[in-house]
Amino acid sequence: MALTVAEREAFLAEPHIAALAVDAGEGRAPLTVPIWYQYAPGGDLQVMTAIDSRKGQLITAAGRFSLMVDRIEPTIRYVSVEGPVVETRKATIEELRELSARYLPAEKVDGYVEFAWKEHGDHTIFVLRPERWLSTDLGSV
Repeated sequence: MALTVAEREAFLAEPHIAALAVDAGEGRAPLTVPIWYQYAPGGDLQVMTAIDSRKGQLITAAGRFSLMVDRIEPTIRYVSVEGPVVETRKATIEELRELSARYLPAEKVDGYVEFAWKEHGDHTIFVLRPERWLSTDLGSV
C-alpha cells in the first residue's frame, strides 16, 4: 500500500542509509552507492560528498539524482525520491559534524569528522528538491 505524504516524508526523515543513483553516462548503468543524507518533512534533501568524488562529478553533470531508503522490520517499507539539484555549495566542517552525528554514536563523531575532513578533503553539499516519489508499505508480509 502506498504511503501518505506525511508517512513518506516522516520515513525519509529517519536516519536510514540511502542508495543514491545518478546517471553515469552513455553505455553505463546508473552509479548506485550508499550515502548519508539530511531531510526534514516538507523540505529539500541534502547529501554531502568529497568535492572530487565520482558521484559528485556525475551529480553535477546530470543535475539530478534519486535516493531510496528501505527497511524490512517491523514491515517491509521503502521510499524513493527523485528530483533536480537546486543548490550546490562547499560544505563546512560543522555541516559534516551535524551529518555524522545523525548516523554515528556521539563518541565516534569527532574521530570520524577529523578522519573524513583530512582524508577526503573539501566536501560538497548537493540539495535535491523532491519532485517524484514512490513509496510502499507491504504490511506484515
